Amino acid sequence: MDDFKEITAGNKPFKRAYVAVMLWFVGRAIQAAARVDKDVKREFEKLPENFTFRLGVLPKGPYMIVGKNEKGRVKYLGWKTGGRHIDLDMKIKNIEAAILMFTFQESTTVATARDRMIVDGEVPYACAIVRMLDIGEVYLLPKFIARLAVKRYPAWSFGRKYIGRVRIYFRSILGY
Repeated sequence: MDDFKEITAGNKPFKRAYVAVMLWFVGRAIQAAARVDKDVKREFEKLPENFTFRLGVLPKGPYMIVGKNEKGRVKYLGWKTGGRHIDLDMKIKNIEAAILMFTFQESTTVATARDRMIVDGEVPYACAIVRMLDIGEVYLLPKFIARLAVKRYPAWSFGRKYIGRVRIYFRSILGY
């Protein structure tokens, strides 16, 4: 047994960096969408006060943490928990599954059905977060890519889609 050589998996730094940038931008976009879009705002209103969720990749990250305070304001909180209580922890099982999701080859619902995600927390809250992620993807992505990323592409008015898209991009980049 002394001849056994342990092999560790590679770090995949470029894939990890890509997923980290995507999680950063999606986290900020959810914060912006909670102020711009009525459906995202309504979903967050249904969640309890001081609700915090984390979405990330196992085993070592990256992560995105988004929280709602007692006043109902949604804020992107970065990627470190910093002693915060996490109410809902959604973990993608590995970097390859995250790449499938964040290159929009596979939607969040399909990834869940294919057992690529682990949810630690209340299932109704996880469903609400997935709905918010889908709405955010519709705003952030061009239609031909968003159709791949979401289960059902919505039939929104021109104003809601394009004006909302500009507002969400603007707020995401500036961080408010």
